[in-house]
Amino acid sequence: MIFRIIFLTLLLVPVSTYAVEYADRAEVQAFVKELSAKESLDEGELLAIFSQAEYKQNIIDAITRPAERTLNWAKYQDIFLTERRTVSGIEFMEKNRVALDAAYEVYGVPPVIVTAIIGVETMYGRIAGNYRVLDALATLSFDYPPRSKFFKRELGEFILLAREEKKIMTELKGSYAGAMGLGQFIPSSYRAYAVDFDGDGFRDIWNNPTDAIGSVANYLARHGWQRDQQITFEVDGTDMPADLFNVSLKPSTSIAALRTLGMADDSRGFESEQSVTPMRLMGKQGEEFWIGLKNFYVITRYNHSKLYAMAVFQLSESLREASGNVPAR
Repeated sequence: MIFRIIFLTLLLVPVSTYAVEYADRAEVQAFVKELSAKESLDEGELLAIFSQAEYKQNIIDAITRPAERTLNWAKYQDIFLTERRTVSGIEFMEKNRVALDAAYEVYGVPPVIVTAIIGVETMYGRIAGNYRVLDALATLSFDYPPRSKFFKRELGEFILLAREEKKIMTELKGSYAGAMGLGQFIPSSYRAYAVDFDGDGFRDIWNNPTDAIGSVANYLARHGWQRDQQITFEVDGTDMPADLFNVSLKPSTSIAALRTLGMADDSRGFESEQSVTPMRLMGKQGEEFWIGLKNFYVITRYNHSKLYAMAVFQLSESLREASGNVPAR
């Protein structure tokens, strides 16, 4: 029913040059045919939707220079560890205290971590993206060969999401990569991890902070978040072998191995066989050496970058200090 409504609505909208190109392209038609057969969708209605998809060159430009490839930790600090982001985060926490506390009770993820992720992703919902998700995913699916397979999968997930949540695809907006809402979920993550945290019957991560908070916490919990456990700690790594650091995001070095290198005082309270991730970062004050624990790795499941995870962690610490809130971490 939702697709029929969209189809009738689109008949009233002028078709652009780029839109005609997508609907008429053989690879798009093949994609539609396959998805329609697999998911029992109306092929004609889907083609009508693709007739409104527009190629966006600025999306191609943006994806070829993501921040993770161009920024070091010092620049991340300048962007994400600011007084403005902390003050705005405290305001977000005050407005959404009930939902944040509930998410902690249900999922075990501290309010400052959920808030920090939303703060890093979208400045607490203020910068959630102005690209139509349909345009972003169509452009990247059919005009960006390096990751075409991935984005075609996300495009299919987006179409199914629209059917399930009764959304009009041409109206949904997000980032240049098709990430949506306060927590910037890609369509597959939305379908798998978004929750109706306020119980109103809808999973709205665009306009409902309660659903966004619950969804972010659920994502981390489902990826193995350990309630009330530490995330990372700083060490003096100047005398440790250089090849020990930045080997992988996944914990792969034991505490025992680090103790043999003189880290005994920094690792008290941890089991000898516990796996960790040694990291070396170039910060504003020079080299920094950190040991990432399981919860640090869980944050990198949200965004596969140690710089991202460190920004979330340190912003959360700034929020904790500013709010006077000291739950276990």
